[in-house]
Amino acid sequence: MPNDNQKQYLWWQDGLIYQIYPRSFQDSNGDGIGDLKGILQRLGYLKELGVKAIWISPIYPSPMADFGYDISDYTAIWPIFGSMEDFDELLKQIHAAGMKLILDLVPNHSSDEHPWFIESRSSKDNPKRDWYIWKDAKPDGSAPNNWLSVFGGSAWEWDAHTQQYYYHAFLVKQPDLNWRNPAVVNAMLDVMRFWLDKGVDGFRVDAMWHMVKDQQWRDNPRNPDYKEYMATYEQLLPVYSTDQPEMHDIAATMRHLLDEYQERLMIAEIYLPVHRLVAYYGTQAREEAHLPFNFMLIALPWDAQKIAAAIDEYEAVLPDDNWPNWVMGNHDQPRITSRVGGQQSKIAAILLLTLRGTPTLYYGDEIGMRDVPIPSDEIQDPQGLNMPGKNLSRDPERTPMQWDSSSNSGFTTGKPWLRLDSTARRRNVEVQATIAFSHLALYKSLIGLRQSEPSLMTGRYQPVYADSQLLAYIRESEGHTAFLIVLNLTHRPCYFAPRTIRFKGLVIVDTFPEQLNLSVQDKIDLSGDEGVVVRLDEWQSISSNPSHELSPHK
Repeated sequence: MPNDNQKQYLWWQDGLIYQIYPRSFQDSNGDGIGDLKGILQRLGYLKELGVKAIWISPIYPSPMADFGYDISDYTAIWPIFGSMEDFDELLKQIHAAGMKLILDLVPNHSSDEHPWFIESRSSKDNPKRDWYIWKDAKPDGSAPNNWLSVFGGSAWEWDAHTQQYYYHAFLVKQPDLNWRNPAVVNAMLDVMRFWLDKGVDGFRVDAMWHMVKDQQWRDNPRNPDYKEYMATYEQLLPVYSTDQPEMHDIAATMRHLLDEYQERLMIAEIYLPVHRLVAYYGTQAREEAHLPFNFMLIALPWDAQKIAAAIDEYEAVLPDDNWPNWVMGNHDQPRITSRVGGQQSKIAAILLLTLRGTPTLYYGDEIGMRDVPIPSDEIQDPQGLNMPGKNLSRDPERTPMQWDSSSNSGFTTGKPWLRLDSTARRRNVEVQATIAFSHLALYKSLIGLRQSEPSLMTGRYQPVYADSQLLAYIRESEGHTAFLIVLNLTHRPCYFAPRTIRFKGLVIVDTFPEQLNLSVQDKIDLSGDEGVVVRLDEWQSISSNPSHELSPHK
């Protein structure tokens, strides 16, 4: 077996992925909506930050019922974002900067304005009728089963013209494609080829676990844990409408196409328990996604023991020779700063950027951007509009990037499509670049350290300790410096004096910069909200617990 120094790592294993929500990153023409030329203007910032790959949310033509996740043309660019020439130039410059470009692929559903669906709904005998999911009503005229839409209400919509229901897991205007039809599979593979031939480096596949449905169309069971404040979709357990066994054949087919090209990546959006999530890596005989997105750090309570146990579980069930990944935020979830607070979001940054595996960073998290309160009369997100009163709008985490202290924070010279945070004049890239203890300074330090140290970039993960406040682990790679990470996930002081290891080292990253370059030995006293990265001069296990035993190292 090769050791860490001999193994060759791919670009998505030793680098950082940065998600851009294009409407909100940078507007170049004053219309208040971010665009491709705007992203191009900010490539220098991303390069300096240490980003290896940029993932851009959908930029295709769309009626924008779900802000681009309702696609009417899979092989073109929405004019508000720019032209295909703009895209080609952006791709060229991203590659020239030594970075990669990942596009969102939305194969589960199209817009109801896509030519495929317009044909499909024109008549029952249209050749594309079976490209979507059409079913007769029950004898009493009701929907074929009880399945619910993620965005509220029934997932079935009656079509008076053809006297059948069509299925939509999301909005009425987002009919689901029928992935049991080989013609649909081939058409979407052609879409992938189009972008791969252009030089795109991979795809993040939206809603992959929704793509194949139960052939018997059985009712989903009731969720016994449903509470009134939850999304109405959660009234049922999506046992039959998601995660069907046949999906793995589709994922393997998509992976096979990607493997025809050199070093192309497939990320799968899958919200499932970890033991079902890792099944989407596939097997050595039939590979599937390179990175099924791991959302543990979004879904888990901010609790040291629960997070430590989840990391151990994930590491244990990860298939051999497959690569882990970690996600702290995205366009569908509240921002990490709003979930755990400003100081703890710095702890989250250390956690994200020192765990084993590929980290994905959501734009603005590196400056501690918060969810912005959007007044009810300004809500644009269909999830919020369709389920009023439940505070489920995703607008708050999609607000414009805060670049500087000028009007609209340098995002646009016009009226921004969503309002900015009231603190944007002091919470922005320009201001934080001058402050030694800012979020941005911490992220730059962590990313630079991670990308320069093999132990942090691709080394092994060794759990050390966890209690009601603390989480501690070591990252090490044979022949390289090892690092001890100790995180206080509470606001109260705590004391790390483990019985499992002896160690000696130097604090090189700290959420409190005053503690930098502090020499530590066998114990560390931490303030509330403090996290440290220690460069180890020496350490040795004294554990009697085999599952947490560490190798001696000097």
